[in-house]
Amino acid sequence: MYLAINDLTVLYDRAMVLNGVSLNVAEGELVSLVGPNGAGKSTLLRAAAGLVSWEKETLKGTTSGKITLTGSVIFEGNEMLDLPAHKIAQRGLILCPERGRPFREMTVMENLEAGAYLLKKDGKAAINEALDKVFSLFPVLKNRRNQVSGTLSGGERTMLSIARSLMSKAKLLLIDEPSVGLAPMVKKELFARISEVHGLGITILLIEQDISFAFELASRNYVLSRGKIIAEGKSEELLNDEIIRETYLGM
Repeated sequence: MYLAINDLTVLYDRAMVLNGVSLNVAEGELVSLVGPNGAGKSTLLRAAAGLVSWEKETLKGTTSGKITLTGSVIFEGNEMLDLPAHKIAQRGLILCPERGRPFREMTVMENLEAGAYLLKKDGKAAINEALDKVFSLFPVLKNRRNQVSGTLSGGERTMLSIARSLMSKAKLLLIDEPSVGLAPMVKKELFARISEVHGLGITILLIEQDISFAFELASRNYVLSRGKIIAEGKSEELLNDEIIRETYLGM
């Protein structure tokens, strides 16, 4: 399996955020992870990207609390939990955080160039080729390439986050709540772009509150509630389950 998360448990002090979560994503798939707020979805992506491990090390020896992280995250046959976040990113496992979070004081182009650090050894031609690709996917970013990122709209910031990830030679994107706070028409445009990114062969694990969009894009879905996977299946299967639909999907 391309990505296999096995028995992942995360505790912040005594608060269990994830409780033995297991899921998998095949190469080339687009899989969604849905569920109510506070279920632990973002923590799962942060753990897979190495940020929970980084936070755990940062807090070691302080009085700020204790983080317990157990289980495994296997990507392309290799354990990721033992690696620092930057090494995980170098393997091609890239997190696109909620609300995009580009470097706000830098321009769009500077953000994209920062994402291209892994391409520098391949030369200027490789960087220009990657830029051409992301600008064809996100033409609005080409038009705003000299604009300071902090002045972009919410949808544009999310597009920039995804584009910057592609500049980092992403193989698998972990996309966290891309449509949060966006107007319906902006959501539609954003999800069209995500579908195009997937069409390039990029594997995607998507967290999304808008169930209709998530289920339209994904080939398979997992439902997370109170730190546990309580259902998985294709979109039509989950939508036809009345208990899942009403209790966990809020539909």
